[in-house]
Amino acid sequence: MKFESLLAEVGGFGRFQIALILLLVIPRVTLPFHFLMNNFIAAIPSHHCDITSLDADGVFENLTQEQRLTVSIPQHEDGTFASCHMFTEPQFHLLENSSGATEFPVAQCQDGWEYDHNTFKSTLATEWNLVCDKKGMNKATATIFFSSLINEFGMGITGISIISIVLCVEWSDIKHRTIVAVMISLDWSIFTMILPGIAYFVNDWRFLVVTATSPLALAIICWRWIPESARWLIANGRLAEAHHYLTRCASVNHREKSLKDFKPQTLATVIVTEGDTKYTYLDLMRTPVMRRLAVLTGFTWFGVAFTYYGISLNVAGFGLNIYLTQFIYGIIELPAKLLIYLSLNKMGRRYSQAGTLVMTGVCIAITILIPKDNWLPRTVVAVMGKGFSEASFTAVFLYTTELYPTVLRQNGMGFCSCVARAGVSVAPLISLLEETWTPLPQVLFCSIAIIAGLLALLLPETHNVRLPETIEDVEQTRKRSICLEDLRELQQATSLGSNAKSMTVI
Repeated sequence: MKFESLLAEVGGFGRFQIALILLLVIPRVTLPFHFLMNNFIAAIPSHHCDITSLDADGVFENLTQEQRLTVSIPQHEDGTFASCHMFTEPQFHLLENSSGATEFPVAQCQDGWEYDHNTFKSTLATEWNLVCDKKGMNKATATIFFSSLINEFGMGITGISIISIVLCVEWSDIKHRTIVAVMISLDWSIFTMILPGIAYFVNDWRFLVVTATSPLALAIICWRWIPESARWLIANGRLAEAHHYLTRCASVNHREKSLKDFKPQTLATVIVTEGDTKYTYLDLMRTPVMRRLAVLTGFTWFGVAFTYYGISLNVAGFGLNIYLTQFIYGIIELPAKLLIYLSLNKMGRRYSQAGTLVMTGVCIAITILIPKDNWLPRTVVAVMGKGFSEASFTAVFLYTTELYPTVLRQNGMGFCSCVARAGVSVAPLISLLEETWTPLPQVLFCSIAIIAGLLALLLPETHNVRLPETIEDVEQTRKRSICLEDLRELQQATSLGSNAKSMTVI
């Protein structure tokens, strides 16, 4: 008996699986909060130079704030005040005629900046003046956060994401794997929509960090009710524990009779492994098929994460309120989930993964061609790109879980996540390339998305296929697929040869 058959006996999608998904939502609440929080804690509000030094003799005493700015700060063509420059001395004549303001001597801000605190009470940018020539450091705060995901806190946050998906998929039967993977990913989209509401009311960056982290306290309490993967326990020889969780699953799903005469020792025949072998990350590279799998999934994850966060961390680039943009980015993910669910079932994993990545790249390419003045169509296309990028992220979690064998599934997901973190870490800094050539960041995001999509076509299809348990399962599956391809080519060649003979006879 294979594990898939055993899981069907105890209930492959019942109350047990639903309860598991709901339990895992509790720790997953913090995922979008932490990964997207930089949009708010590192936001740069409207600002201008501190002009106190120009009022040393009280010359501004009878002027309104608008008049003080007019005589102290240069104005752009659209009438807005410069953010990084000021006049070296007050230009009072501009109160009567503001034309020719750019002809007067200006200098960079000498005494710091004044910020508009109507939207944000405090951010990283306002606290450490990470603006103007230091704005690159402000972008780097996101890179520093994502790079820190290799430390203890980061491993915890990333682990929540990986482990929750793997657990849900490993406890689901073949028929319901797609719906389970999409269901567990819905919480990301829902809490992405909730995040701007929280950030609006908690507009001090320190309190926002505390608020975003606080749900983890409840998650610590709930961890004891989360079951271990029976599939993984069997693969590691822990048969009694596996039998315990399978019995619990059968009981919750009202399938107690299915395991009535099933003994723990019998589970040893369900998943046959190589004794007490301990698997490590090195096993991802030991055999040819696993090496190929690791390289291709690594590239795919890099492309998915690089483009997703390239779009997600650019909520201020479309002329809309930052909270509204973040909400729209979240709400578009809901229809994207429906789209990817239908696609995964109808088109399969491979074409869905490739298609969503390529369409993300196409949407980014279109935004390059639309002038920035046309903010509405640019925003619409960008939101569509966000939807496709989220669909590709939902697909890649399920697809990768199905590609790797049970004995290396966590290792494989961990490796892919590490590669993805590299893409995420680079994404915030890419926007700084606008100073070299304005469309360059978008060109890079577009190119990587399309390349990653094309590489995903080289991966095998896993739709309606049982999960591989061992490295040998993966190797044999690849060999069988090669044999089938050779057989098809032989049949085609034979058919062509027969046709040629017929034509010769004629």
